[in-house]
Amino acid sequence: MAARKKAAKKGGASKSGARKGGAKKGAAKKGGAKKATRKSATKKRSGAKRTPNAAFMKPMQPSEQLGSVVGNSPMPRTEVTKKLWGYIKRKGLQDSKNRRMINADENLRPIFKKDQVSMFDMTKLVNKHLS
Repeated sequence: MAARKKAAKKGGASKSGARKGGAKKGAAKKGGAKKATRKSATKKRSGAKRTPNAAFMKPMQPSEQLGSVVGNSPMPRTEVTKKLWGYIKRKGLQDSKNRRMINADENLRPIFKKDQVSMFDMTKLVNKHLS
């Protein structure tokens, strides 16, 4: 009897188990069937891999200053960025406190024109040295 009184106080349900509004017991549960996300829906439709943008894949000639870091042969912008990051990691030029900042050494100073640049500004500055 005491259990029924506690249940009546907590949930406010009557002895017959009927709920307010006439909702069924399982209808109020959260987390029903998940909707397909846009990413998975497009993946199912296309089935093909993304093709790279031709503008990024066009071989570009680095300037003399940039060539001292990444090499003098023509290469796509994506490859220039990869080689530049390899150089930065190898020489330990990322700022230890703020990892988004790149400290310039004697080879990067002519390209960046500063002692320190953010990784987002780095690509803008490097694109000026590609033709």
